Amino acid sequence: MHIPDGFLDAKTLATTAAMSAVAVGYGLKKANEELGDKQVPLLGVTAAFIFAAQMLNFPVAGGTSGHFLGAFLAAVLLGPWFSCLTITVVLFVQMLIFADGGLTALGANVFNMGIIGGIMAYYVFIAIKSFLPKNRFYFLSAVAVTSWLSVVSASAFCAIELALSGTSPLKVALPAMMGVHALIGIGEAIITTVVIGVVLNNRPDLVKIYDQNNVLGSKNSGGVDGGQ
Repeated sequence: MHIPDGFLDAKTLATTAAMSAVAVGYGLKKANEELGDKQVPLLGVTAAFIFAAQMLNFPVAGGTSGHFLGAFLAAVLLGPWFSCLTITVVLFVQMLIFADGGLTALGANVFNMGIIGGIMAYYVFIAIKSFLPKNRFYFLSAVAVTSWLSVVSASAFCAIELALSGTSPLKVALPAMMGVHALIGIGEAIITTVVIGVVLNNRPDLVKIYDQNNVLGSKNSGGVDGGQ
């Protein structure tokens, strides 16, 4: 999903770069206002985990492979705007060291993975879990579903950008991208749900959108509640 240089036209590059700049700028503003001693180590650990996890590819259909995205995982742990900052840093380092994604396409890659895969997915998650019972099972179920959606949605926007740039027709790019990433999204859902489940077991206070007010009710019912 890392778009290299030369695949997008100037209009698409400029549009996605502008939206990404706004998101990153707002994220930096939030960081200056809210980033505390507890969040800084967690942000660093999350970025390192995502960076390392993205280096590991797993096979999917047709001889292709995929890797962990991690934007929604970061959103659950850190909030949507810090998630976007984290993904931006990861993408920038990958571009510099591994030439994974182009410099001119950095804004588009941040838009697809940081904004769509992180920020938008976060608010989709909020909407999904608002309709579900407040307990651990449904919280993690919403995490799994949204993790999958985050990857598929990011791939869809990538395909749309390629089509708008004349690189590949939408009728070819969209089903190809979404088809492969629907499978990759299953791996994303498994990894994200397992990680969030482990964190909830050990340090529920580190989950950004874990509702401590539900703990008393969960103790009475024998489970751990999670919510907004």
